[in-house]
Amino acid sequence: MRTESGHDLRHHGDAEVRDDGGSLVDLAVNVRADTPPAWLREHIAASVGGLAAYPDGRAARAAVAARHGLPVERVLLTAGAAEAFVLLARALKVRRPVVVHPQFTEPEAALRDAGHTVGRVLLREEDGFRLDPAAVPEDADLVVIGNPTNPTSVLHPADAIASLARPGRVLVVDEAFMDAVPGEREALAGRVDVPGLVVLRSLTKTWGLAGLRIGYVLAAPETIEDLQRAQPLWPVSTPALAAAEACVGPRAVAEAAHAAHRVAADRAHLLTGLARFAPAGLRVAGPAEGPFVLIRLPRAATVRRRLRDLGWAVRRGDTFPGLDEEWLRLAVRDRRTTDGFLEALGRALED
Repeated sequence: MRTESGHDLRHHGDAEVRDDGGSLVDLAVNVRADTPPAWLREHIAASVGGLAAYPDGRAARAAVAARHGLPVERVLLTAGAAEAFVLLARALKVRRPVVVHPQFTEPEAALRDAGHTVGRVLLREEDGFRLDPAAVPEDADLVVIGNPTNPTSVLHPADAIASLARPGRVLVVDEAFMDAVPGEREALAGRVDVPGLVVLRSLTKTWGLAGLRIGYVLAAPETIEDLQRAQPLWPVSTPALAAAEACVGPRAVAEAAHAAHRVAADRAHLLTGLARFAPAGLRVAGPAEGPFVLIRLPRAATVRRRLRDLGWAVRRGDTFPGLDEEWLRLAVRDRRTTDGFLEALGRALED
């Protein structure tokens, strides 16, 4: 879907590694590289024996509710966060939806597909892509923002986001990468004191389950009911329900917390390496707090093609509203992979 501004809202990082990109080292997709872990694969495989029965999501829904200290009436399981955006666009009666960009483009695409005219608030590079609550139109009755935001990796203060709440407004916060932030600081998941708050979570990023499609929505019971009515019957498969229940349990939450600290250390290593390319005009948006970083450099499109020739896939940035072809997004990987990438980046810039 290409908008009047020229941005392809349906382009995602997986496009970089499909078909002839299958042999590339993948820094384009923000799924943790060493996942799913063996224990999770085994747990999901064990659920296959129950495929003859229709999916029963009650246990998984209760587990998600317990994970966030909420009643089950505030939880809806979805086939990934992407389904949640479609449900929001179709089920909620809104007149002036606004999306805060640059961010994941599926929310706007879903709203447009549902016939909405979508307003945009474009955060600025010179402000570090930080949220300015005053920039959001007062009459917006649906506001969508990511935290930490994909692709900028900016972590907005929870209080700043909560200040966007208004009577009659739905405030949608995409926290798909929040479990990759140590301590999940600035999270709004579990809050019941913010009127109109809808929090989306994905289990596909940290756990490497993009092919399984599992996520969930946290919201007021009446909002959950509206969304649930827009869902088809049995929207989440039995293996995905098994994964959801496992990924919000105490063992998994502790493992994700450990992984978040490792990602932070690996990100610091990447940022240190990128700093040496500052004389070539490379700049990093930041401070980065997610499992990816956004960089700007001259001739980025050419550099991206040269990196592909050298065996590396990175995410183009020009499909995100508010960015142009000078931007690239890099997934955080382990130090050995990062060192190989930095060497390739140096060669691409030299060429």
